[in-house]
Amino acid sequence: MILREREDRFILIRQHDHGRISGDFADRWKEPIDRSTRIGIRFHDVGWEALDREVRWNPATGKPYSFEDYPLDEKLPSYTAGVDRVEAKDLFAGCICSMHFVSFFTDLKEPEAIRFVEREQARQKRLIAAMGEGERKKLKGSLGLLKLCDDLSLFLCLNEPGQNEHPWYREGFRREGEFLQPVWEARDQLRIDPSPFRCSFEVRIPYQMVARDRQFLEHGTYRIRILNRG
Repeated sequence: MILREREDRFILIRQHDHGRISGDFADRWKEPIDRSTRIGIRFHDVGWEALDREVRWNPATGKPYSFEDYPLDEKLPSYTAGVDRVEAKDLFAGCICSMHFVSFFTDLKEPEAIRFVEREQARQKRLIAAMGEGERKKLKGSLGLLKLCDDLSLFLCLNEPGQNEHPWYREGFRREGEFLQPVWEARDQLRIDPSPFRCSFEVRIPYQMVARDRQFLEHGTYRIRILNRG
């Protein structure tokens, strides 16, 4: 789950719904993105589907678990299962998803994280060996696009509509040496400057609200218009 906190409640967004929004960004990219990369972007968090079927509460914080503090011994098998599912759709897509998850672990200490990284690096070696030279050359760029579309979607999910308060994205998004800056023109209208998109479009963000006493409050959908000013 992606978690936003208000004074008396929590807003929760399922990870795979966030992944679909990443795919919506990729589908409207100004420069054409190949099908394999778009599959990887849209489905990169599909492994969270089972974990996000219900809200689980962290007894240490009194809040729902988010993707940041979800127990590692349950999260890592879901990463693996998700990459398995993406690989079954497309080998190249599976490889960039595997690379994406491995990049999270820069200071390996937990034994389960070490084992996860070793298994995924073995997967990557196998998949890269099956690729042609052209696919190998585009891996870095495709991984970069996955990470950027992931960040654009996380920006929408981690911030309240119309706000840019989450510390990860206050300075914008880095892309190949330049910064893309999010600019809210209204509570439901966002512009990225300079725009990486070929057109304006709408994204829909399903969410659920739960109270601090764990009572379910509502389901809903945010609708955000992504503006393209050329």
